[in-house]
Amino acid sequence: MMRCAFFLMVMLMLVGSAAAHQLKSAVTTILFNQRTGNIEVMHRFVLHDAEHAMGELFNKKQADIHTDEETRALFAAYALESFHLASLAGQPITLEPVGYQVDGRDFWVYQETAIPADLQGLAVRQKALQELWADQQNLVNIEGKGAIKSLQFNAKDEWLTVSFTDDSAED
Repeated sequence: MMRCAFFLMVMLMLVGSAAAHQLKSAVTTILFNQRTGNIEVMHRFVLHDAEHAMGELFNKKQADIHTDEETRALFAAYALESFHLASLAGQPITLEPVGYQVDGRDFWVYQETAIPADLQGLAVRQKALQELWADQQNLVNIEGKGAIKSLQFNAKDEWLTVSFTDDSAED
């Protein structure tokens, strides 16, 4: 009886830890930095997801972002290609790459550009990893233009918009 209870407890712990990372998600922060006059974009990916994606996207079965600069650069380039900004009128906002880094269990990718004059809102596209995993969730937080606004991208979403003239986010 005791052995059966112990076995059941171990199995539940294993299932729980396996399920703990099944949520596929990434977080992007778009910061309007009034001090520098730039829009600063910071993408955070779970390192394990980024390495798994390298195998799927680029056939790098032994991807090791911790130690391999080529793998880091390749994933960063992929992340940059998956993200786009535009004005509400549809005018593209070109972002410049700033860099990338490993930080614990996360991989960060950075971009920036000057804040365009008279920007009334943003159209945002964040498709990273969604071609691999239909359940991939990409959260985008916009800070520095009034109240923090958030956009949640599911695989079916292409462009979502946010207006700076009110406190609502729109699809």
